[in-house]
Amino acid sequence: MSEPAAGPRLSDRQRLSWLRLIRTQNVGPASFRDLINRFGSAEVALEILPELMISGGASRIARIPSIAEAEAELEAARRAGARFVGIGEPDYPPMLRSMDNPPPLLAVKGNAAVFRLPGIAIVGARNASLAGIKMARMLATDLGGDGYGIVSGLARGIDTAAHQGSLATGTIGVLAGGLDLPYPPENAGLCDEIAGRGAIISEMPFGWQPRAQDFPRRNRLVAGAALGLVVIEAAQRSGSLISARLAGEMGRLVFAVPGSPLDPRAAGTNGLLKDGATLVTEASDIARAIAPLTGMRAPEVPPFEEPPDFSATPPPGESDRAKVIEALGPTPVAIDEIIRHTGLHPAQVFMVLLELDLAGRLDRHAGGNVSLLFGDG
Repeated sequence: MSEPAAGPRLSDRQRLSWLRLIRTQNVGPASFRDLINRFGSAEVALEILPELMISGGASRIARIPSIAEAEAELEAARRAGARFVGIGEPDYPPMLRSMDNPPPLLAVKGNAAVFRLPGIAIVGARNASLAGIKMARMLATDLGGDGYGIVSGLARGIDTAAHQGSLATGTIGVLAGGLDLPYPPENAGLCDEIAGRGAIISEMPFGWQPRAQDFPRRNRLVAGAALGLVVIEAAQRSGSLISARLAGEMGRLVFAVPGSPLDPRAAGTNGLLKDGATLVTEASDIARAIAPLTGMRAPEVPPFEEPPDFSATPPPGESDRAKVIEALGPTPVAIDEIIRHTGLHPAQVFMVLLELDLAGRLDRHAGGNVSLLFGDG
């Protein structure tokens, strides 16, 4: 698990521009992709951003990180023994490319060869029982011995046990904050162990203290990096159930370990089983279901499409923007429906949506659906 992957890599100048662009407020993975597709490079997109934000109705222009700030973060990564990997580069986790709106840039510390193992995510309760912890460690050890990489979120309880059980065979830890701020703090040592044998990843900036809203983003990456996701002990309305829902939306297999109906920590897993998750009592239950998928290569697609030809399409005017905004509401709709309803050229609709996104007025949902955010831009 040590040979480096070969393939095209970003230049230092491109990496710096990519980092500045993705660190700009209101630029998420979807708008980042649209900007690169439309303008051909992050460098050009950075120049046009203020104009697009104004067109989208922003009440103020989001601050774009300076070159010096981006260089400082790159240097912080180097000091921490980490690096930034772009979505088109060989060290980018292959399974993440197949999810909706993958992070264009990931901070990675450790051995990227672990990304080439077929991944299985294991998640569950922070306040796990001794039986749950034993089960997580056993499944991780057995699956790791069968050649699978174990993905989890480095939380207390089940996550920690899953990482510990797969340290020797390959594990990926996904952080909700910066790579230099492991959470919870008591898992800092475990982070170092994982980075020494497997890898830890994050889409958040260095120095970023994780907030409550950052954990669902972390859960999305945990689900996206694996072929399937196993839930061991999860209460109703828990983060693990969010991970299971996200995994299902991405087309990943969802597994659950049954528990006592009298234990609140089993309410979520038992509910998943009622909803059709695969029941798990041993590692072979997972391996049998995953095996047909392991021969599938992750999609070898370019990180972004060729920039579309806008030369024959006039830019959207104020009346065009009004049509798109009128078609939007709080309920998610498909972009194809907006195009049909407004009668506008697809390029014009995509440009208006990009402007709204950059102005902080657009919400993106699973399956490429969008809705309008109401309030201050």
